[in-house]
Order: sequence, then C-alpha cells, then structure tokens
Amino acid sequence: MFAFILRRLLQAVVVMVAVAFIAFLLFQYVGDPVVFLLGQDAKPEDIRQLRSDLGLDQPFFVQFWHFLVNAVQGEFGLSLRQGAKVSRLIAERFPATLELAFVAAFLALAIGIPMGVYAALRRGTVMSQVFMTLSLLGVSLPTFLIGILLILVFAVHLGWFPSFGRGETVQLGWWTTGLLKAKGWHHITLPAITLAIFQLTLIMRLVRAEMLEVLRTDYVKFARARGLSDRAIHFGHALKNTLVPVMTITGLQLGGLIAFAIITETVFQWPGMGLLFIQAVTFADIPVMAAYLCLIALIFVVINLVVDLLYFAVDPRLRVGGGRGH
Repeated sequence: MFAFILRRLLQAVVVMVAVAFIAFLLFQYVGDPVVFLLGQDAKPEDIRQLRSDLGLDQPFFVQFWHFLVNAVQGEFGLSLRQGAKVSRLIAERFPATLELAFVAAFLALAIGIPMGVYAALRRGTVMSQVFMTLSLLGVSLPTFLIGILLILVFAVHLGWFPSFGRGETVQLGWWTTGLLKAKGWHHITLPAITLAIFQLTLIMRLVRAEMLEVLRTDYVKFARARGLSDRAIHFGHALKNTLVPVMTITGLQLGGLIAFAIITETVFQWPGMGLLFIQAVTFADIPVMAAYLCLIALIFVVINLVVDLLYFAVDPRLRVGGGRGH
C-alpha cells in the first residue's frame, strides 16, 4: 500500500511540474506583461527597469524555478486586468464553483444511479425506453443550449427561478456559501441542473451497462441457484459490484464539473472561476489564466489520487501481490 501511494504521489508531482511548465510558457509567449502594465507608449528605460524588477531579464530556467516556487506558495502575481492579487481573486471565486460542482454531482448521482438500475432491471419496458431516450438527448444537447432553454422556460415564461447570479450568501471566514440561504438554493437550481444533465445521463448509461454485465456473471447465477431473493441479488450483490467502476468515473467527472463549468457559469453569470477565466482570456490576463490552469490540474490530480486509493481499498484484486496488476 505504501509503495502504491508513493508511486501515485511521484506521478502527481511529475504531472503538476509539466502543467506548471505549460502555464509558465503562457507568460513567455502569450503577450508581454511589461507592455500590459506600462502601455504601448512606455519609455525604453522604464521597460528595462520593470523587466529587471520582475526578473524577466533572467535566464529561462531561472525564471521557471522562481515561477515554481511562487506557484507552490499559491502566488501568481497581479491580475493585469483588475490589478489585484490573483490568489485573492481565485479564493473569492473558488467557493462558488466548488458549490455548483458539488450540487450538480449530487443531483447526477442521486438521479442517475436509480435510473440506471431501473433501466437495467426493467429492460424493454416503456419507462426504461423513455429513460434511454432522455439520456440520449442529455448526451447530445450542448450545455449552453440546455442552460438557455431552462432560462427561457423556468425564468422567462414561468418566472420560477432567477436567470443569473448567485443570490444571497453567508460569509464563513474566507469561505462564502449560498446553501445556507433559501435564495441561494433558488439561484443555484438552474445552473446545477444544467451542469448535472450530461453527467447524469453518463452515469445512468454506465450503471445500466455495468448492471447488465454483472447480472450475467457466474456468482449472480450461483446466488439465484441458492434461492436468494431478487432484491438480495440485485441490491446486495449486483449493485455493489456495479458501483466500483462507477466510483472511478464519478470521481473524474467531479473534476470535469469543476473544470468545465465555464460554459454554465457564463450562461448564468455565475460568479465562479469559470467566468473569471473567460474574462481573463478576453483581456489576455495571463496570470489569471496560468493560475486557473494550475489549480484545475491540481484538482484533477488530487481527485484521481483519491479515486485510485478508494479503488485500491474496495477491490481486493488490486491488493493481491501488492497492487502489481494495477
């Protein structure tokens, strides 16, 4: 187990260094931060002085080392657009994105798993066919179109939900949350549904496929031969083994929800990291773009490590021989 964790940690470090190098290249080849700070009409001596102050006149790998040291400390400099520290901007926006992603993940799991189980156990029924048709629509429709349709129906015509913003929030130290207020839940409903639909349909189809595969295995047939009830077979044996690969996919999809909430946050003007990133791209705000890239990579690496450890814990086959088969 220790060797397994150490190997995963070393892989995580390599991935983060590679991502940090890509983020560092943004500073080198996407615009000139000195020009952004001083403007086009700056004097040559002012430009040289600022380059020296920022360390941009040093060798490439010396600059990269300083970038790595600062990135480990969470420092990415000042936003070229807002003039504020990038770490502060990220800290202000991160709670909104994480909150949206967790609510969407909960909806996807709470609805997708029961729908997948039903579609597997009641294969061929009308309701099962309806679920499969809806899942096909959910996979096919782009996220921005789903968001616009939800706004049109539930915000414009029916007026049940607001169409933008996060609503009222509560300050808990440096963390802000809207889940402790009714208006917060009111505002997060449509964005969370929009973000959850693709994941929900993916989980439903995955659970259905895995459930059908497990129901054809020998140990399920043996359980039927022993006279166990369908309920015990379906939920005591089949579902438990079905959820092992689902757990892996769900963990990675959580990272995807955080990383790719950009479209949903833009459609609903949700004040999260995705909207901040879109604004940074529009204004070529390199420090914000680099910080976003590193943070999203870190989230994926951490989630992937946790999922690997959970998979190692729940699947005894990986523990045989010290996990050499993984």
